[in-house]
Amino acid sequence: MRISFDLDDTLICYQPGALHEPPRSRWWPRLWRGEPLRSGAATLLADLAAGHELWVYTTSYRHPQTVSWWLWGYGVRVRYVINQYRHEQVFGRRGRSKHPAAFGIRLHVDDSWGVWLENRFERNVCVVLPDDPDWAQKVRDAVARVARNEVPAPPPDLPEEYRAG
Repeated sequence: MRISFDLDDTLICYQPGALHEPPRSRWWPRLWRGEPLRSGAATLLADLAAGHELWVYTTSYRHPQTVSWWLWGYGVRVRYVINQYRHEQVFGRRGRSKHPAAFGIRLHVDDSWGVWLENRFERNVCVVLPDDPDWAQKVRDAVARVARNEVPAPPPDLPEEYRAG
């Protein structure tokens, strides 16, 4: 199964009190890496990579190779990175901010209920909040549900008017 992850506030968390992964590489790759990987992400991604294809799907303009190298510094390999440039090449500047199904992604992990809302008919988005200590387990649960052809749980911060239906 192809699974993608958002970067900002999903894999990279700058919130006060956020816990981060310890550096796993020698000193020289850390010179350019600079961004903190969320605690638990390296183990989660390594576990998922054993049986799934991992991608990054972000609305940032970070260069795909830089993102791949940054994750590689934590021992994580991703197959493909969709940044805002690549998204706009396919869809232009109109429409959804992210469209995982169009890239064959069966599950996208993001911090935004808005991304969930845009893709609610495909039912392929798992929302995890930046301050959720159990986020990795929620992702594992969503992966298991999608593998069984079930729908991931609705976002915890989803406004009530979107919960029905």
